[in-house]
Amino acid sequence: MSDLIRNLEKIFKAAGDRNRLRVINMLTLRAMCVCEIQAVLKVSQSTVSGHLKVLREAGLVTDSREGLWVEYHLEGETPFARKMLSCITDQLRDDPVMTRERQEAGRVSRKNLKCGV
Repeated sequence: MSDLIRNLEKIFKAAGDRNRLRVINMLTLRAMCVCEIQAVLKVSQSTVSGHLKVLREAGLVTDSREGLWVEYHLEGETPFARKMLSCITDQLRDDPVMTRERQEAGRVSRKNLKCGV
């Protein structure tokens, strides 16, 4: 199987999970750390980390260290990944449930959560 097909498969697998779509939705606002995402999703840290790993391996999310935290950014690494993110985020923008989650994500702060302490 070609690298192109493997990459497409990773992107579609990553986008085919409800919680990973929720993560993509939140990351449209700003870069976030695991504990901020966890606070909105209300799942374990290991579950969030697993979803972020799949998104990162698909080239939909990147990460960077910011002091004590690793921040996750919505950033397509290939032209196709960027197009897919654009299509996904356009669709999520109008969904009322996703709108509420973005609002909740906007209120979450690692400082209030005492992340990394």
